[in-house]
Amino acid sequence: MPAIAIIGASTDRRKYGNKAVRAFHQGGWTVYPVNPGADMVEGLPAYRSLAGVPGPVDRVSMYVPPAVGLAMLPEIAARNPAEFFLNPGSESPELVEAARALGLNPVLACSIVNIGLRPEQFPDE
Repeated sequence: MPAIAIIGASTDRRKYGNKAVRAFHQGGWTVYPVNPGADMVEGLPAYRSLAGVPGPVDRVSMYVPPAVGLAMLPEIAARNPAEFFLNPGSESPELVEAARALGLNPVLACSIVNIGLRPEQFPDE
């Protein structure tokens, strides 16, 4: 079963960082929500940082502003994920360039759509 770390996982069901947790969990993935301000997201334990995630991570999916993502790049590169998704709103030219310089190959796309689901399938309530 593949594992994903969702950076910017949210307890707010209206946010894409929450919809992603639900989508990947429904899709059979091992989901590691990463949010320094949450203990649980959708019934799953949340991690304060990517470094705290206990297992290997196949995909990192980012739902935070580019400035936050830039600061996290060394931590992401250290986990060496097979896939690194920058969801709409989390990307910037500077972030993409810095990620590539660290050996990451950022995918600029919605990671939920990538697994055959759509964000609107996950209600806001």
